Amino acid sequence: MKKILVVGYGSIGKRHIENLLSISNLEIIVCTKRNDVNKLKKYAKVYHTIKQSLKEKPDLGFITNETSFHVPTAIKLANQGMDLFIEKPLSNSTKGISVLTKTVNKEKLITQMGCNMRFDPCIKKIKSLIQKKTVGKIISVQVENSSYLPDWHPYENYSKGYAARDDLGGGIVLTMIHDLDYLFWIFGDIKEVFSVTGKFSELKVSADDTSAILLKFKNNVIGQIYLDYHQKPPFREIKIRGTKGIIHWNSNENKVRVFDPRKNMWSIKLTIKNNQRNKMYVDEINHFLRCVKSRKTTINPIQHGIRTLEISLAIKKSSKLKRMVKT
Repeated sequence: MKKILVVGYGSIGKRHIENLLSISNLEIIVCTKRNDVNKLKKYAKVYHTIKQSLKEKPDLGFITNETSFHVPTAIKLANQGMDLFIEKPLSNSTKGISVLTKTVNKEKLITQMGCNMRFDPCIKKIKSLIQKKTVGKIISVQVENSSYLPDWHPYENYSKGYAARDDLGGGIVLTMIHDLDYLFWIFGDIKEVFSVTGKFSELKVSADDTSAILLKFKNNVIGQIYLDYHQKPPFREIKIRGTKGIIHWNSNENKVRVFDPRKNMWSIKLTIKNNQRNKMYVDEINHFLRCVKSRKTTINPIQHGIRTLEISLAIKKSSKLKRMVKT
């Protein structure tokens, strides 16, 4: 039986714990600062420090605490030879990353970033269509991801959560790194960025709540990402222009559509009905566990997390300098 240590018991930590509990032959250990854990103690062993938790000799680590604590936590677990599942983003700075990378490589650890959108069936379909050159050579991609931060967790004060706080590694660019991550996965590395990023709304946040980003990929695809914390209703959209058509998806319809200019018509390539959002999270956990067992590299290893963090930091830097920045 594998012992899994989950560090952090916020919303994403709770989701991962629930999903891990649905998988047989796993023993769950949780490390959290929180005291509201009586219900959790029925299903898992609970400790308040990593030192106490490590006495259980866990095999794997799930790092789901606040972003600014990801790397220090990961280093402690990696030093124990534990394979690591690290929630996005990897960090809010590059501090400690070289130490972590050295340990991961030395111990030959399996690592995976928690970016569930790579397991979204629509994103996977879009990647497949591009690989098949369904719309020819890709020219540009536009992405929008907007939502209202106070609605994320209505049961708690949004201004105290990590997503709202710069000191904990929050802000729209890092918290919503999902879109940058799947674009990196689909189109490859990025060489230059420009952005206008900052706090523009009346939300009570100390971090950036809006970002308009321009990307230039190494393959010369032009990318645009718009992110915000202040839109109602929530909305997500992807539009990809190629030399032979357009690929389109949005969160309202949840259909992947392709426009063929030769036929002057749209065709539906995938429709997701009654979308079960949690399935993405279950799938990413199962993928990680399979890779741990087979000792194969995951779909999103720590090297990808380092690169998307570097690009994210360049996006923030670009806004401060008011110019294009090489990544």
